[in-house]
Amino acid sequence: MSAVQIHPDTATAPRRVRHGYARAWRDAPGTTLYLMIVALPVALTGLVATITLFLVGVGSIVLVIGLPLIAVALYVARGFAISDRALLRMTGLPTFAEPEWRREPRAATFFARVLQPMRNGHYWSALVHAVLVRPITALIGFAIAAPWVVLSIGGPTYWFWGRFLPESEDESRLIWVPWVYSRLGMDIDVTRDLHLWTSLIYLVVGVIFALTLPLVLRGLAHLQRRTAVAMLGRWASDDLGAQVAELDASRGAALQAEDTALRRLERDIHDGPQQRLVRLQMDLAAIERRAAAGDAEAVARLAAESRVHARSALDELRALAGGMAPPLLQDRGLVPALEALAQTSPVPVTTQIDPTLTDRATPEVARNLYFVVAELLTNVAKHSGATSVALSAVEEQGEVHVTVQDDGRGGARIEDGHGLQGIAQRVQGMRGAMSIVSPEGGTTSVALRIPLTEASVRSSVET
Repeated sequence: MSAVQIHPDTATAPRRVRHGYARAWRDAPGTTLYLMIVALPVALTGLVATITLFLVGVGSIVLVIGLPLIAVALYVARGFAISDRALLRMTGLPTFAEPEWRREPRAATFFARVLQPMRNGHYWSALVHAVLVRPITALIGFAIAAPWVVLSIGGPTYWFWGRFLPESEDESRLIWVPWVYSRLGMDIDVTRDLHLWTSLIYLVVGVIFALTLPLVLRGLAHLQRRTAVAMLGRWASDDLGAQVAELDASRGAALQAEDTALRRLERDIHDGPQQRLVRLQMDLAAIERRAAAGDAEAVARLAAESRVHARSALDELRALAGGMAPPLLQDRGLVPALEALAQTSPVPVTTQIDPTLTDRATPEVARNLYFVVAELLTNVAKHSGATSVALSAVEEQGEVHVTVQDDGRGGARIEDGHGLQGIAQRVQGMRGAMSIVSPEGGTTSVALRIPLTEASVRSSVET
């Protein structure tokens, strides 16, 4: 017995076709409602409203109200564009991204606000769509969908409602019904039972139209959607502008986070090593005076105290230097450094860390991620009252996903001047995202998502 091998694409193709046809039937009621009842009235209303406002504005351009009327026409066109985008959901087709209607900050003066939409191509595209494109596509959709739906329903049911037609219709049927059967090669005397032979023709035509109805409706819906996407959708320049704005925001957040870190370092140096060095300087001056007086015992005592202060200052400087670049992170990489953080945390920490992060994370991302996790664990120990913490760090599709969850009292919020705000700014500086779920009296979960792309690395380095 020979085995028959079927290619996966060939085997699943009929299934995809059946699935698509069934879905077209499911979407048919909404598409019919959209094409036959909703689309054309909305399109005609938009045409009348926008063209009237625009032409009146152009006609009165020399007056004060001319430009404001044109601006109103553009805003009305935008409103109809938004409504068209929402109404297209009735067809079951996927929606499309909304364009950037406001590319500039809100202007300060009224005249500047009037000119703002005129400098945005999306408003003019929406106006052209409302005046020219939308009425045409809506009319085409109605002109094709209406007779197709009528024949799909009326053809198979002609045997019932055809009996109630006036007898004057029999004369026309005596002409075209025999002609149809003669073209099919059938010599039939239709005069014996005209209604029966006419019903058979309507039945065949109705079945054909009914079987193709969902496909025709889907094609008309695609026509509406494609024109809407082309004229009312998002442009490539919108995505580029959004990326530039995101980069500016991430740079600003990174600079603010760096400034906060520098201020904290300055405060720590002032409160720690600087005070000990000042004390050491005073002790050395006292040693000079005691040595000049020949008090050897006092000199020995002050020298011992000075050595203690010098050692303490050195330890504090080492700790601060470790805060800027932990030796373990530099020597062994991100994963051992995160595991060491978990082991030294005052609150017991269970870890689930992807071992490939050491090789995947760049030095900039690893350093920032280390400090973010360190500060999160510190916040848990100081403020949450938790008895356990779960730390997860995995790599998914070029991103590091980090989750820190504790069983504390909850109620954590991002507020100005608090540690979570600094963490959020540092994450934003790496073009990442941070979310917090912390109900009062419940567990707190902080989720981070930081990209490992070259763009994020360059952004971090440049800032």
